[in-house]
Amino acid sequence: MPEQFDKYSSNKFIRIIFIAAGWIFVGLGIIGIFLPVMPTTIFLIIAAACFARSSEKFYNQLLNNKYLGKYIRDYLENKGMPLRAKIIAIIMINTVIGYSAFFAVETYWVKILLLIIAVSLTVYLISLKTLYHETKST
Repeated sequence: MPEQFDKYSSNKFIRIIFIAAGWIFVGLGIIGIFLPVMPTTIFLIIAAACFARSSEKFYNQLLNNKYLGKYIRDYLENKGMPLRAKIIAIIMINTVIGYSAFFAVETYWVKILLLIIAVSLTVYLISLKTLYHETKST
């Protein structure tokens, strides 16, 4: 269990926010199993991070889930991320942030900040090890 759990667990409001966010990301990850344009792995990793800061019970349930746990364990054990998940995540991140930066935001410093975030996330995802032998879906 990550050490962050104790740091956030004393504030009940923060724990509730993290738990709610964790379940939202689990839901998005499950949707991603069935929709080819949505990544599964990245949403489950975010859900695990939320649960690691709020609920040891939910964190352990997610990591030990026979269907979803493998994705997160592979990432946490530095085994990598499936190629398909990396490609979809990069495309989605750059599409959403790019649209926001060029069409939805008028302030130049916010546009630059969004583009820096998109490039940073893309570089990070590319830097992760790639798993080429995927299971059923990502």
